[in-house]
Amino acid sequence: MPRSAITRGVLLAVAAAIAFGVTTPVVAWAGHGEGAFATAALLYAGAALASMIMLALARTRGAPLGRRDLPRVVGVALAGGAIAPALLAWGLQRAGATVGALLLNLEAVFTVVLARAVFHEAIGRRVVLAAAAMVAGGAALALDASRGGDWSVAGVVAVAAATLGWAIDNTLTRPLAERDPLSVVAAKAGLGASFTLAAALVTGEPGPSLRAVIALLACGATGYGLSLRLYLLAQRAIGAGRTGSVFALAPFIGAALAIAAGDRGPAGWTLAAAALFAAGVYLHVTERHDHAHVHEPVEHDHAHRHDDGHHDHTHEPPVAGEHVHPHRHARVGHTHDHGEDLHHAHPH
Repeated sequence: MPRSAITRGVLLAVAAAIAFGVTTPVVAWAGHGEGAFATAALLYAGAALASMIMLALARTRGAPLGRRDLPRVVGVALAGGAIAPALLAWGLQRAGATVGALLLNLEAVFTVVLARAVFHEAIGRRVVLAAAAMVAGGAALALDASRGGDWSVAGVVAVAAATLGWAIDNTLTRPLAERDPLSVVAAKAGLGASFTLAAALVTGEPGPSLRAVIALLACGATGYGLSLRLYLLAQRAIGAGRTGSVFALAPFIGAALAIAAGDRGPAGWTLAAAALFAAGVYLHVTERHDHAHVHEPVEHDHAHRHDDGHHDHTHEPPVAGEHVHPHRHARVGHTHDHGEDLHHAHPH
């Protein structure tokens, strides 16, 4: 086993944040003058295409989506694949790339709160402090950026509403984290693209330019396809709250790129914000959650390995590496470092 399952989950969440963060200023640029629904449709069409290609090339698959997952997948597609990206695209055109990117910090706050309220995840003082540090970093940059006066209240409200939509998406997605992540991405992105394309046609939005089509499809493949896959793997290891908190890096990355591209000049708050974000990531990466706990008997189906300390059943012939099949766990009590994964959703 790795030294800490939490560390692995945090690093996956950081990678997801980078993949998403670099696309925000590009979406603001490519979506300028384009319809909000058309922009959202192209983003998730790119994500759907990328996930289907990766599915075709994948050597192994995780647990498949089932009929019971359909209502949740539709809810995820509506909240995070249709409503949120349309609000983001509309808001970025009015709030600007830098301010809009920084406002995405609100997603972390909403996600942590919902994870605690819905799944009763163990959110200790260390996680709260890390989330507060990362949100404070974004707030410091947002305060400085707002002095430029080139943003509108309507744009700010739209981006904030988009973050709430994605926080609801994150919460709904948590039970899907043990399913095959590429299948989840393909289902969510395909439905999200269909919903927003239908909305674009109904509202009579003009067709996007070729430049926008190419740029937004590429952003969708990386920032909404690859990023979501990494996000799901992080949720599988550390839960919705911690993943959402680490994902607060994404706004900072997007804002830094927007500044580098000339959206606005850097100011004195930049170094302070960078230090706060670094402190937040450090608190997450170095977190240890170790106590005596009991696993009750359960039978379920998910991707697993036999070297993780929890799957000691036998196969004939032996199976190595990650694989999927229904299996049963006997009741066991032990002590080890763990995150908020499928096997450690116990109360505290």
